[in-house]
Amino acid sequence: MAVPPYGPTDAAAPAAPPDRSARPRRPSRRGSAISTPARPSAGRPEPEAGTLAATGEFAVIAAVVAGSAQVPTTLLGPGDDGAVVSAADGRVVASVDVLVDGVHFRTDWASAEQIGRRAALASMADIAAMGAVPTALLVGVCAPPTLATAWIAEVGRGLQAAAAEAGAAVVGGDLTRSDVLTLSVTVLGDLAGRPPVVRSGAGVGDVVAVAGRLGWAAAGLAVLSRGFRSPVAAVSAYRVPEPPLAAGPQAALAGATSMIDISDGLLADLGHVARASGVGIDLHAADLPVTPRLVEVASALGRTWQEWVLTGGDDHALVATFPAGVPLPDGWTAIGSVGPTPEQGPAVTLDGVGWESAAGWDHFG
Repeated sequence: MAVPPYGPTDAAAPAAPPDRSARPRRPSRRGSAISTPARPSAGRPEPEAGTLAATGEFAVIAAVVAGSAQVPTTLLGPGDDGAVVSAADGRVVASVDVLVDGVHFRTDWASAEQIGRRAALASMADIAAMGAVPTALLVGVCAPPTLATAWIAEVGRGLQAAAAEAGAAVVGGDLTRSDVLTLSVTVLGDLAGRPPVVRSGAGVGDVVAVAGRLGWAAAGLAVLSRGFRSPVAAVSAYRVPEPPLAAGPQAALAGATSMIDISDGLLADLGHVARASGVGIDLHAADLPVTPRLVEVASALGRTWQEWVLTGGDDHALVATFPAGVPLPDGWTAIGSVGPTPEQGPAVTLDGVGWESAAGWDHFG
């Protein structure tokens, strides 16, 4: 099925769902390009040419993984019951993300290739947050049989491109029938002999620092939810995030004590670190990385940049803690400090005060 492209000249679009940018990963399924198929019945007509049903499971899988450039860590790629990936130091970092149409993406808001890139990058950000380098991706696709094979092939090309740019490879995949389009991406990573950087290592006196952009994906969601397609910088940030994958291993080498990728919002994700480490975290508003353009976009939409930067997810920036006095690697900006666990109130504060707005995204909250 054709997925309409949106370019810089698309100033407006038909009415869209109400603005839900405060929860940056909950767009409505209304307007989705994916149709729900009827259940098979006796005398069902031949499947339409070019659909998954007509192409067949194994040909579709081949279309998704075919042509993926393999890397030195791939000892055996697609084509067997399993891939074989080397692990130089005997350890593998593994992470999986599941993306559902209408929850994590909308097919009328992004091209298939962009959705594939988004899926790969979001998953690889988790590997970077452990201080590792992504090496291999495994892809699962659940889709209606009426979905166009060409569309899924474009998703595969997006996955492969994002993986290749990170020095990784798509080494296998699977496909099954489902009424709801769903992508599952498992990523493997290499620690290169380093210990993993976990959430529970932050200590009192540590410096909190961030690498990557904050608030732009939430801005893009707000723009798209209003039915607009510009400013392009915001929309592009929502469609395809730019996680600083190299910053994770760099932070590990610099002695980071804890780290996490920002997928659910800065406050929410730092809350995970604070609770796991048994500490309190205070952010300094004046140090948060904010551009004048983001402030302008927020003002134009009647929102605040603080809301997007503190609670907006999907930028997949990295936030980490470092011992005081340790020089921060290039690309990292100090934004706060670690203190003792507060006796009452939130574990993460802004200039010593709790943030009253929603703290971030929770699938079941």
